[in-house]
Amino acid sequence: MMIDSHCHLDSSDFTADREAVIARAQSAGVETMLTIGTRLDEFGRVLAIAEAHDDIWCSIGAHPHEAKDHTELAPRQLVALAAHPKVVGIGETGLDFHYDLSPRDIQEKVFRDHIEAACETGLPLIIHAREADREVARILDEKRPPAGVMHCFSSGRKRTEPAFVAATAAAVAELKEVELQDLAETTNANFFRLFSKANAPAR
Repeated sequence: MMIDSHCHLDSSDFTADREAVIARAQSAGVETMLTIGTRLDEFGRVLAIAEAHDDIWCSIGAHPHEAKDHTELAPRQLVALAAHPKVVGIGETGLDFHYDLSPRDIQEKVFRDHIEAACETGLPLIIHAREADREVARILDEKRPPAGVMHCFSSGRKRTEPAFVAATAAAVAELKEVELQDLAETTNANFFRLFSKANAPAR
């Protein structure tokens, strides 16, 4: 069993074949997935995917690109939504100074709101940091939130999907000269230790 700890199954890229994408992932051994929230007004779609599948979990958050549309966000909103049993993380949140699709001061305000929610719920933060490492580190050092995961994606126009985790894991195992099974067991244990609200698939 392998895990995709960061996917966006609600993306319009998957509208036509979402269930097939999920089935391909499961056939490839990627049984558990964490689909990430990026806008609060689209969270219902993210949650519905998680609710429809025992081994798909979700997070609640507003991506830094979307911060400009969440200026009125209050930590209590995130806390309330995070109470759902399928919500295992807070984010994707953070700072992106590469594209600056939202003003930097607004990005920081929204990031801090997410951190407060993580502190209150104890859930891990899922942090997007692009060309803003120093600023992200400064805020994290100041606020000291629970453990989390750093994430950022940059690539070409080929669509990524959870099934590809199997190929990535195989490549990493070969590079590290370890058995694929050992790699999978270690990374799976890390996932369930960090996202402790998620349950491992029944065997």
